[in-house]
Amino acid sequence: MSRIKIAITDDHTLFRQSLALLLQQSADMELVLEAADGPAMLEALATGSQLPDIALIDIDMPGMNGVELNEQLQTRYPDIKVVVLSIYTQERIISRMINAGAAAYLFKNCEKEEFIQAIHTVHKSGFYVNKPVFEALQRFRKQNNELRNINAIAIELTNRETEILRLICQEYSNPEIADKLSLSVRTVEGHRNNLLLKTGCRNTAGLVLFAIRYGFFIV
Repeated sequence: MSRIKIAITDDHTLFRQSLALLLQQSADMELVLEAADGPAMLEALATGSQLPDIALIDIDMPGMNGVELNEQLQTRYPDIKVVVLSIYTQERIISRMINAGAAAYLFKNCEKEEFIQAIHTVHKSGFYVNKPVFEALQRFRKQNNELRNINAIAIELTNRETEILRLICQEYSNPEIADKLSLSVRTVEGHRNNLLLKTGCRNTAGLVLFAIRYGFFIV
C-alpha cells in the first residue's frame, strides 16, 4: 500500500521538527518536503520530483502567510489537499481558509491522535471537521440566519440541492447519490456544480463547512 506523502510549512523550527518526527513514526505516511516559509515551499514543489498528497501549513509566517500560500497551492497544485495548523481560533479565519480551499483546520494544541486521524480522513474523503471548528461555525450561524455565499451575497438553495448537500456531507459519491435519489449521475453532477457556484465554495470541504455553518449538517 502506498504511503501518504506529506509536506510541512512552518517557520517554527522546533514545531516543524516535532511534526516530522511524528510522521516518521507512522508507517503509512512519508514526509517528502519540509519548508520554513511559503516561498521555500513553492520553490521546492516546483523543483521536486514528487508532489505531496497533503500539505500541512501554518498561517502566521513571514514573507508569505498561510492565507497567501493556500491560495497559491489551490491555483498551482489543486490536487494537493491543504491542512491548516494554527493557533488562531476565530471563526472568520477558519471560514476564510476553508472557503479558500483548505481541506481541514486544526488547532496547534490538538492531540496527536486527532492529528493522525485528520490526515487519514482528508486523504480518504477530502475534508475533516473537528468539534472546535464545528462549534465556531455554529456560533456564526446564531448570528447569521440568512444564507450567504463566501462573498456575503444572499442565496437560496432548492430542496433538491439541500438534499444532495446533506448526502455530500455524509461522504456519498456522485454515483451513490444518483442511485439513492433515482437520478442520473449527470444530474447529480449538475446539482453539485450549482452548489459550488451558488455558495462560492471551491471544493467538497467548502460545501461541508457551508452546510455545518447553516445547520444543514450536524457533525
